[in-house]
Amino acid sequence: MRATSKSDLYRLLPSVDELLRNSEIVTLVAREGQSPVVEAIRVVLARVREEITAGRLAGEESVQLAMAGVLESVSRQLCSAMQFSLQPVINATGVVLHTNLGRAPLPESALRRIREIAGGYSNLEFDVSAGERGKRDVHVERLFSRLLNQGDICDIRTVVVNNCAAAVMLALNTLAEGGEVVVSRGELVEIGGSFRVPDVMAKSGAVLREVGTTNRTRLADYERAINEKTRLLLRVHRSNFAIIGFTEQPPLEGLAELGRKHNIPVMEDLGSGALLPLRSMGIDESGVLESLRAGVDLVTYSGDKMLGGPQAGMLSGRTEIIQRARSNPLFRALRVDKLTCAALEATLMEYVRQNHDAIPVVRMMRLRAEEIRARTDAMRSNLRSAPKLHPEVIAGESLIGGGSAPTSRLPTFLLAISADDLSADELAARLRQHNPPVVARVEEGRVLLDLRTVFPHEEADVLNALTEGSSTTRASHKL
Repeated sequence: MRATSKSDLYRLLPSVDELLRNSEIVTLVAREGQSPVVEAIRVVLARVREEITAGRLAGEESVQLAMAGVLESVSRQLCSAMQFSLQPVINATGVVLHTNLGRAPLPESALRRIREIAGGYSNLEFDVSAGERGKRDVHVERLFSRLLNQGDICDIRTVVVNNCAAAVMLALNTLAEGGEVVVSRGELVEIGGSFRVPDVMAKSGAVLREVGTTNRTRLADYERAINEKTRLLLRVHRSNFAIIGFTEQPPLEGLAELGRKHNIPVMEDLGSGALLPLRSMGIDESGVLESLRAGVDLVTYSGDKMLGGPQAGMLSGRTEIIQRARSNPLFRALRVDKLTCAALEATLMEYVRQNHDAIPVVRMMRLRAEEIRARTDAMRSNLRSAPKLHPEVIAGESLIGGGSAPTSRLPTFLLAISADDLSADELAARLRQHNPPVVARVEEGRVLLDLRTVFPHEEADVLNALTEGSSTTRASHKL
């Protein structure tokens, strides 16, 4: 019997045009559009050609068998290609502000507000009463004023840009372009994505003037560095690391007093931006009000960290400084859109109402370990129907994350799981392949799940992911 050549096998494959005339493909085109369907067909046919070239499809019968499932393969390829890349995941790591998982989940009120504003037109920059152009700042500035101008704090205004790095850039460019900024060597930090404070300062047009040493900087070091070129005294909050041991750092009040003495503004890049007293929750981190009470002229901080809102960068400080920042041409390049304004306004409104548990990250940080244990015990009981899993409830610690409160740990209880026939890494990988993906930790040969960061309505999905992930059944190869 004559062997079938590869060129003969290639000729058995239908053309793209032939497949496009198939009734099932016509239905796909009507639903998804012709261009994506054509691309899916080409990908599937290319895979078959690769199989023929590699010798894995070596006869007419094998090629015909492969082509019998071509419509299913095209549909599956189209579904894969048309999926959104950005998708929800379940955070079972116990890291409350997980940067890689999007940091702070938004309050329900913020989600409703985004839908209300994004679905039509809004008064983003329109003064309805006057019938003329307005300013987008007013929607959140009024709320920041209520939250920050308290007691002995007054004359504090706020503008919002797209993240904290942008806030620092705008502040430095506004206050110190062409001049010197005095900062401690122990505060020249690197934030996420390899962005370093000295690099941000250089791009702002300010000149860095380092003082002190890595572990010890005194107030006198700042004062000796002040000269006719000094435009700003900068404190960078150590939000993502800690220096312990033989250390010294001047109090913020002392630095603010030094600035007033020499008529030089003092700025703190706070980073995390809490509007609540965190130490009452067992978290060793200062907040915006503490910085302002210390007398600094300007504070920069994030919206999607401790504040619990959308990604944004705030500059809160004396009215004169904020007016200067707002008139800087960079402000327009860094300003936020209507979705951020809507989400931030709704989040701040929860603070004004003192409805703090409506803000997910605040609620998660306030959860007591015993509450988490009760939920974890219940999940362990529900896993009795999965004989290949060996769950255990153990004590552990949750992390704040997101470059915040590096020395703080929240007591929690973890579901520690091992599985028959699967390593911990393999089980964790299967959890990530679930829909929605479940992201957990792996330590000491076990998968660890911390329900502090799992919403109650997500627990059923976690259980499904665990029971399905422990199965050793593997999908058959498909084109």
